[in-house]
Amino acid sequence: MKKIINHIASEISDDLVLYNKYLYDSLNSKVGLINKVLKYVIKFKGKQFRPMLCILCSKLKGNSNDMTFLSASTVEMLHVATLLHDDVVDESYLRRGWPTINKIWGNKLAILIGDYMFSKSLDNIASFNNFEHIKILSNTSKRLSEGEILQIENSKTKNMSEEIYFKMISDKTASLIGASCKLGYISVMNDKKKDNVEKFGEYLGIAYQLKDDLFDVLGKLKDTGKPAMLDLKKNMLTLPYIYILNNMKNKNIKLSKIKYYTKRNDFKNLKNIIYDNGGIEYTNKMIEEYSKKAYNQLEYFDDSKYKQLLIDAIDFNRGRKF
Repeated sequence: MKKIINHIASEISDDLVLYNKYLYDSLNSKVGLINKVLKYVIKFKGKQFRPMLCILCSKLKGNSNDMTFLSASTVEMLHVATLLHDDVVDESYLRRGWPTINKIWGNKLAILIGDYMFSKSLDNIASFNNFEHIKILSNTSKRLSEGEILQIENSKTKNMSEEIYFKMISDKTASLIGASCKLGYISVMNDKKKDNVEKFGEYLGIAYQLKDDLFDVLGKLKDTGKPAMLDLKKNMLTLPYIYILNNMKNKNIKLSKIKYYTKRNDFKNLKNIIYDNGGIEYTNKMIEEYSKKAYNQLEYFDDSKYKQLLIDAIDFNRGRKF
């Protein structure tokens, strides 16, 4: 699956160079410590999935331009800012196998660097001089915050329904991917199909988060860059757990077993409970369902190399191992 994402990147390599220039120029500061921390952040920037989708969607109806790269860099700044804040909220000390900012420099600086990236994204938003772009990004920022707070609220009660869960991941993960796609598209063409592009991104974003849910259960530190069962340890219920809690017999007995195994880091027995009660199978089913919904939104567009690369992005998520 790494070959797929590398292939997508190679097909838009010149665009990614220009995007990265916009990103680095936007983040530059006169404060040395900010530049030092951001250099570390950018060093482990990941797959650049959202900027790639932004650029690909711009090419469905034309060629990427300065507005495309400005949009892609703004979306990435918002994404990284949320990750920095997430790591503090979730008390995470590893990301992609490397120590987090809060682990190295402490919570205060991690929050402040996240705030700095939010403020720089606002600088970018102001430069759009386009009300629709501003509205998309302001609404997305609101949804990101609401999704995170919804997760915290329900982690305290340990009583999250499937409906609330999908609302949460739609806001905290899928909204930004949908915005990436829509902003890329309207940087070139502003017609009714912008809604199809946004839906494509949202459905793909939900499938992406569901895949991450599976990695929390099945993944290994060397592959995912974080310890297994981390969500459950922190009372964050994800779809595999929600499904089995809502559908298994003798719920109270099995819930007590889950708590018992979690406290003792008994991952083998935890996985067995989730497997045996259909949590993995159901989550995979929902990944396929939302992947199909994403495919369907692309049917509104003419066949092209870039449409195929967006289909490849769906397949990348379906098959990825980290």
